[in-house]
Amino acid sequence: MKPATLAALALAGAAVLPAAAQKSAADGIAEYRKLLEDGNPAELFEAKGEALWKTRRGPKMATLERCDLGLGPGVVKGAWVQLPRWFADTGRVQDLESRLLTCMETLQGFNPAEIAKTPFGRGEQQTMEALAAWISAEARGQRFNLPQAHPQEQRFYELGKRAFFFRGGPMDFSCASCHGVDGQRIRLQDLPNLTKNPGDGIGFAAWPAYRVSSGELWSMQRRLNDCYRQQRFPYPGFASDVTVALGVYMGVNAKGAESIAPAIKR
Repeated sequence: MKPATLAALALAGAAVLPAAAQKSAADGIAEYRKLLEDGNPAELFEAKGEALWKTRRGPKMATLERCDLGLGPGVVKGAWVQLPRWFADTGRVQDLESRLLTCMETLQGFNPAEIAKTPFGRGEQQTMEALAAWISAEARGQRFNLPQAHPQEQRFYELGKRAFFFRGGPMDFSCASCHGVDGQRIRLQDLPNLTKNPGDGIGFAAWPAYRVSSGELWSMQRRLNDCYRQQRFPYPGFASDVTVALGVYMGVNAKGAESIAPAIKR
């Protein structure tokens, strides 16, 4: 065989190897998650969240059982797959966390500003994470169908879209830098295209989630906060309009996708 032919075969083999290795790594991560699903530690957070919902707490010593998550006072089942949405009593589009802040203030007497500035994983932020785990679990297997009838819901979708594609910071990144096209990956993991419906249990339909690497339950607010960190942007305020708007944009794009939250992540 001629040397030129041998060289061509070697180059062809070298080109195939990285793709095969990446596919193998992605498959391995998927298998790893599958093995952990039956014992997903998020179940512990779910149980804690249900107990907190029914426990009298705060200055008013009241439960959250009259909290309206969009389907009526006290109705939890299925609420997650219709959030964020417009709430007439606050005159705002709210996601799960910002709505919980409203209920914790009005029903239990907590100070929402104090909770909002508490670091993730501490104090009442732990309460928020547990509640998010339980409430999202109550809609597991249901399909996303965020309302878009109210003008403010439509406005927040457009604001979320602008925020998703906004580039800036020292790295000139945007959300779309990682999640704006098909076929991208980072740290051997696939990056879903969130400008369209990525499918069941992917992207927006997988959060909140238990992070094995940190041993913590991450809410969608915390996930977005970490995305801003990786873009080298300043952290957004907890339950701020930009994070809610991003939730609207991704949630509407995920219409029809089945929720598996709280999922399990690396």
